[in-house]
Amino acid sequence: MATIGFIGLGIMGTPMARHLQDAGHTVVTSKFFIPPKQELVDNGLLFAENPKALAEEVDIIILMLPDTPEVNDVLFGENGVAYGLSKGKLVVDMSSISPIETKEFAKKVRETGAEYMDAPVSGGEVGARQASLSIMAGGTQESFDRALPLFKLMGKNITLVGDCGDGQVTKVANQIIVALTIEAVSEALVFASKAGADPARVREALMGGFASSRILEVHGDRMIKRTFDPGFRISLHQKDLNLALQGAKSLGISLPNTAATQELFNNCAANGDSGLDHSGLVKALERMANHAVA
Repeated sequence: MATIGFIGLGIMGTPMARHLQDAGHTVVTSKFFIPPKQELVDNGLLFAENPKALAEEVDIIILMLPDTPEVNDVLFGENGVAYGLSKGKLVVDMSSISPIETKEFAKKVRETGAEYMDAPVSGGEVGARQASLSIMAGGTQESFDRALPLFKLMGKNITLVGDCGDGQVTKVANQIIVALTIEAVSEALVFASKAGADPARVREALMGGFASSRILEVHGDRMIKRTFDPGFRISLHQKDLNLALQGAKSLGISLPNTAATQELFNNCAANGDSGLDHSGLVKALERMANHAVA
């Protein structure tokens, strides 16, 4: 069993770290963006004075942070992880951040003699708690093989996509698909409900056909039952679509439906809904239709 550094114990990070603990690993944390949950403390969570001290104590450091600036701060800010790294150590960033910045972070970390891997996840809080996350990794084969036993404690569909940054590219692609599918399910249920059909029965019927999807199953149910407690917040999906649109601009390509879906998320945020689950996107369409799915 190993001692693993883990910074970022929020909605996703807490259950991920707990799986490591339950498998017998010791987890050490530092730099609290959100105070660690008592369940982790009761299960033996240890604390380092700062990220540098944490990196000096352990050989593998996992990050699960909200956005690119937080990762940059933890890695390269005052008493950051990078200043405690040396040859043989591995940084695994499981956050969803900029692919371009990821490549720069990897370059700087590798200059210390340590290795770097980006391994963003998909599956939300449910996937984190059920240890069924999809993990999209970018890095060397050696780093991937080293991290794989830990990944298997947190996820099921685990893929080495390519070198550093490619995991983040895959996650951005994933978030495009998820956002557009949420939008499609929202449109369908608003249409069906406004037309007078029972949206719950419409969803049940669609689940048996070609339109069936995990999003129709889970988020369609949320839309009908009005359960928008965050598994993955609208504000975080806005961040991911910003990465997609910024990337598209740098590549000289157009993502028209991604841009349109981002505007619906923006509508939600403007109406105070940025803290809702991303299935709450349906509320933007409901406002436009003057009709709530029910």
